[in-house]
Amino acid sequence: MAKNTFDIILLLGRPASGKSEIIHYLQNTGAEERRARFHIGALDFLDDFPMLWTWFEEDHILENIMGKPRLHSDSDGYFKHEYLWHLLIERFNIEYAKRLRQADYHEQHTLIVEFSRGSEHGGYTEAFKHLGKAILERAAIVYVNVPYEESLRKNRRRFNPDRPDSILEHGLPDEKLERLYKEVDWEEFSSADPEYITANETKVPYAVFENEDDVTTNTPELLAERLNDVLQKLWALKNQ
Repeated sequence: MAKNTFDIILLLGRPASGKSEIIHYLQNTGAEERRARFHIGALDFLDDFPMLWTWFEEDHILENIMGKPRLHSDSDGYFKHEYLWHLLIERFNIEYAKRLRQADYHEQHTLIVEFSRGSEHGGYTEAFKHLGKAILERAAIVYVNVPYEESLRKNRRRFNPDRPDSILEHGLPDEKLERLYKEVDWEEFSSADPEYITANETKVPYAVFENEDDVTTNTPELLAERLNDVLQKLWALKNQ
């Protein structure tokens, strides 16, 4: 029987655009329905937020407990070097290679790789230069599209100061969100072709999940309908 699930979904978009809510919905969808309706197998994840949060925790320990210089970020929580954003992408390549030690990994799993990139730190143009071909050749992209104002609104709403390390409840201060993510280069990055981006000499299909109307919050039926439309389009592109 032909395999009917994606190997890798690159789930992109501004912070608080709805990416985590899409993942949460898929996690709570039965395996048979998820496979049949969305072409998603057993779920596995790579997300750079836990990686960078670990860096912030380490810098706090170094500065405030050990009296040593911070390694990754300044005292305001901005990376010391732009290349650290690209290091996070390179980490995806390493973590993915570990998964492939399981010979039948993609017979069972769909890997969802989630990240956001703003123009201030190189955008998707620079980020995709660091994704290895092993990922790109198996990948399809879902870009969750919201304007900056919607990202700001939802970022404010979801932030729980008691759980700043939470995937679903972390947030950024307004000034940091504006600096890092007000400007994004997705439209420029994807403008050459309405169905594929090319990175590292590899064509990768993409589809846009429009979410300015916020179907990812408390409307699971609408979320499912739109996600179905996006992933069916993407599946067709991937299998042309």
